Amino acid sequence: MSRPVNRQWLLARRPEGLVSSSDFRLVESPAPEPADGEALVRNLYLSVDPTQRGWMAGDTYLPAVKIGEVMRSFAVGEVTASRHPAFKPGQLVQGLFGWQDWAVARPGTSSSPTPVPSGVPVETAMSALGLTGITAYFGLLDVGRPKPGETVVVSGAAGATGSAAAQIAKISGCRVIGIAGGPEKCAYLTGELGLDGAVDYRGGNVGKALRELCPSGIDVFFDNVGGPVLDLVLGQLALRGRIVLCGGIAHYNDALPARGPANYLALVMKRGRMEGFIVLDYLPRAGEAVTALSGWLRDGRLKDRVDVVHGLENAPAALLRVFEGKNQGKQLVRLAAPSP
Repeated sequence: MSRPVNRQWLLARRPEGLVSSSDFRLVESPAPEPADGEALVRNLYLSVDPTQRGWMAGDTYLPAVKIGEVMRSFAVGEVTASRHPAFKPGQLVQGLFGWQDWAVARPGTSSSPTPVPSGVPVETAMSALGLTGITAYFGLLDVGRPKPGETVVVSGAAGATGSAAAQIAKISGCRVIGIAGGPEKCAYLTGELGLDGAVDYRGGNVGKALRELCPSGIDVFFDNVGGPVLDLVLGQLALRGRIVLCGGIAHYNDALPARGPANYLALVMKRGRMEGFIVLDYLPRAGEAVTALSGWLRDGRLKDRVDVVHGLENAPAALLRVFEGKNQGKQLVRLAAPSP
């Protein structure tokens, strides 16, 4: 019996500026076969995240994707064959399986699979209960340490991680202001998510809007964007304010290194703190986050939104959607449905 075809998106070149389909090359080959200690996984969904642009460009907290390698991404797939006792055919697993139809997963490596929790929809497992929700949970609560009554501002607040962080801040008893692009996204923040205010960075004076919405200053800033907005927030930091550096999508496509914030001395004057973090450092505590997030989802205090593009062939276009701000919530690519 012939093996199924494995379509793979390979990295063709280092990106220059905004990512494009010409940065990748689509190839086909027979699906791999698992060796001892491995499992064969049929990818069902791919996660599309801004950090992938960094993986394409060079070494970060992970080694750069090499030219000619399968584009790296988190994915959820179904085990179809296994030569490892911990994984059985039909089981749903997640891991760094990449932009391809079929992947070989081996515990203890970068493609090490972990089971998808039983009864959790795949889309939820990749968003609110996946790395997205875990990132928001630890970034806000462990790094930002908000206190009830404080003012929290979140940039990229209509995106996957930003919307989760903003809602967790509300659950923590804070007053929350979201920054997003366009009136539709801002209306979603104050309507569906119940934030206390929203700022459209495309449609007005962001600094003026933040001064009006945060008259006592900003206690916690959860930053997914960087750029000029970070400077504006530094200028309005409250005494002992905290800035959580989760990402900097405003700079990911820049040809030159980003300039440092001009208002950084506000950290001295306000005795503030600015700290970056990587969610991978918190994975040993992931169960703590998933337990809390699951409870908030059940009681309706946490809402999850996903944006699904269909077909592996559209993976590059889905990544571009994220950088163009076209996605509504967590961006996913659906490749196939699980077996009945």
